[in-house]
Amino acid sequence: MCRKAFSAQASAYAQLEPGEFSWVSGEDLLSSYESEDDAGLLFCSLCGSTLCGTYEGKIHGVTLGCVDGDPEIELGMHIFTGSKASWETIPEGVPQYEEWPPKSGALHARRLL
Repeated sequence: MCRKAFSAQASAYAQLEPGEFSWVSGEDLLSSYESEDDAGLLFCSLCGSTLCGTYEGKIHGVTLGCVDGDPEIELGMHIFTGSKASWETIPEGVPQYEEWPPKSGALHARRLL
């Protein structure tokens, strides 16, 4: 899932609750993709960078690779490790889930793609 959506072996993604995020500028430059299950992605129409994940038209996460500076977070988990690239080595010490983690609030309720 992450490999195709982000053209990389994985993606650092910070989950947000709807309403916790707002654009400072550039919202008019967004392009979007939405899947059949109401999940999608927002892209920069100038450079093509994946910026956010959406669910039912609302932003529910930000890709950390597009954040300027240190987002000052720690990894909480690795998800979808069952489909990770064969050449990827996942560091120890962070919970890993082959697909979605056990039901735990908003993260379980949404699918990215």
